[in-house]
Amino acid sequence: MGQRPLRSAAGGNLPSELSRFIGRGGELAELVRLLERSRLVTVTGVGGVGKSRLVLAAARGAAEGTQERYCDGVWLAELASLRDPALLELALAEALELTDHTTRPLPTVLAEHLAGRRLLLVLDGFEQLVDECADLVRELLRRCPGLRVLAAGRRPLAVDGELVLPLAPPVPEEALALLAARAAAADPAFAVTADNRAALVELCARLDGIPLALELAAGRLRTLSPAQVLTRLEDRFALLTGGARGGLARHRALRTAIGWSHELCTPAERLLWARLSVFAGQFDLEAVEYVCAGPDLPVEDVLDLVGELLAQSLLVREETPAGVRLRMLETVRVYGAGWLESLGDAGRLRRRHRDWYLGLATWCELDWFSPRQEEVAALVETELPNLRLALECCLDEPDEAHLGQYLAGALWFYWAGCGRLTEGRHWLERTLEPVEDRAAPEYESSRLKALWVLGYVAALQGDAAASMSALYECRDGAAQSGNPVAAAYAVHRMGCLALVSDDMTRARELLGAALEQYRAAGELNSNVLMCQVELGMALAFLGDLPGALALCGEVREICEERGERWTKAYALYVLAYAALDAGRTSEARLLLTECVAINHVFHDLVGLVLALELLALVTVAEGDAAEAAVLQGAAEAMWGGVGLQLFGSGYFNAPRLMCQEQAGELLGAERCAAYEAEGRELSREALVGRALRDPQERGGGPGGAPRQAGRLRGSRVATGAAAEQP
Repeated sequence: MGQRPLRSAAGGNLPSELSRFIGRGGELAELVRLLERSRLVTVTGVGGVGKSRLVLAAARGAAEGTQERYCDGVWLAELASLRDPALLELALAEALELTDHTTRPLPTVLAEHLAGRRLLLVLDGFEQLVDECADLVRELLRRCPGLRVLAAGRRPLAVDGELVLPLAPPVPEEALALLAARAAAADPAFAVTADNRAALVELCARLDGIPLALELAAGRLRTLSPAQVLTRLEDRFALLTGGARGGLARHRALRTAIGWSHELCTPAERLLWARLSVFAGQFDLEAVEYVCAGPDLPVEDVLDLVGELLAQSLLVREETPAGVRLRMLETVRVYGAGWLESLGDAGRLRRRHRDWYLGLATWCELDWFSPRQEEVAALVETELPNLRLALECCLDEPDEAHLGQYLAGALWFYWAGCGRLTEGRHWLERTLEPVEDRAAPEYESSRLKALWVLGYVAALQGDAAASMSALYECRDGAAQSGNPVAAAYAVHRMGCLALVSDDMTRARELLGAALEQYRAAGELNSNVLMCQVELGMALAFLGDLPGALALCGEVREICEERGERWTKAYALYVLAYAALDAGRTSEARLLLTECVAINHVFHDLVGLVLALELLALVTVAEGDAAEAAVLQGAAEAMWGGVGLQLFGSGYFNAPRLMCQEQAGELLGAERCAAYEAEGRELSREALVGRALRDPQERGGGPGGAPRQAGRLRGSRVATGAAAEQP
């Protein structure tokens, strides 16, 4: 996440190359040749030997080369931080930028997405999930003839047809070139000279040319001469070659390299290294100071110690949408984790890590209702690997299940508002699994919150039975424990479920009751405002547009005052619906383009697709039937990943049917179908850019003069927030 994606013409998500790829010309050519022969190629080798760099170099060549074979892009899935096999399919879906809110099995979703595409999928760091990864790759290759997989790991996947390229350390000349380049990057004054060349060659030989070992050695060359590095390595070599008798020399050399760096660290640096191993993926300095500091590691020393570990290439600094982050190479992290276990302090550090991310989630939930919504979304996205670890830590101790329920519930805005429904449901269901002893009464509120969030997520996935089960349990538990806030949330989500089920009378009753309960409890946040928007929808569907306008106009004012954008998008949708009904197409377009832009920022697929359908109806009313058909086709393609099955809804389906009818009349069935097919091929980025374009810029399209879209008042037409995603 700290690197900008490299976009080829065909698409993809490869990270930019931060340092020059050196050597390996022969191995790279062989890897390209193997990819020509097989649909699955795996590069294997010891940790630190350069598997990831080689695979990424080959992938970049594929992305920049012939587009015919990989016309749908080259996509990287980094799996090293995953520990839970249940998250493997989610990681691949995320890497492929595939959003799916349905309850369909993710392997099926992945296979359907890839079935008609020609792309290269790169899997890096799968060895801790090798069996699950092999099963998934086998199934995807079987069902997706245009798919090729390039993998990097410490062992093969053992899938039929797999070709394996074992990667040895580079030859001495390449090893020396790599060491020199990395040393010069750390210290521009460094150069290979006649005086130091022999020592550098010997250093490469002692470390068996393993790239990770050379990277670590290069960091030391900032302060030590090559001869001094050799002397220190000689002092520790016998101690650090441990390994099993008869083991591979490069295994012992890697341990030597890392262990040597460990021995050269001060005691405080070693202690911080060990404690940093509890993090996954990227983390920030504040988290390090909270988790790792203590009486034996004063917080005021942490910044300088981090700087030393960065200087020694044991930490990496990366820029992310959430700001500067630190990351530890996986092999270095595993080494530190071993030391932490030997110190007997792993359990305590894991709990401190969990506590920090419980606090982070609490802050993010509170700050979601503020002008910092976009920053909060980026922060949670960046910290997701650590939040997963925190959830796992909660689940490891049965008597701390309430902490897992609290954490999973606090992230409701991310699961529902940022396109993470499937993963959110996974964690919510796991934290709510029955335990022998129910949590103490003081923790009941955490269980109730997890229940209403689960009911909400299931409703957005179109799983009415699971949603009602969780919401009834929440309502009954709230009554028994005297929790009016939880009761209000349960009633609210029941009203939401009624709304998307076309039961507008019951939706009006439940949403109105929930809104009164919220106000009585003094609750005001994005959920409460969304309840008001949903009530406005129900009124609009029942023909009371003035009532809907009053409710949603008030929400818009509050959102603008508070800087809240996500709920505002749904209020804008209702206001656009009213404007279109009144024939004010220009006003409706302005409202909907803002709505589309907001939904795209937050990856809110439900809100986005509904807004696009209404925008298509606005577009045909403006006289551009061709563009309307393109937007309609693109929206139709997006529905496959949306859990709510609204095509059967009399209200939610009305704009779509109205647009299809009017565009078909103006274009004819054949031309209309051709434009819709064009829309179905658009990427999400291209679609949003097209939707936000001013009509005058595109010059209008074929299809006749502007016309009235048709009276929407009282018709069964969706306004969109019904399927909202608070």
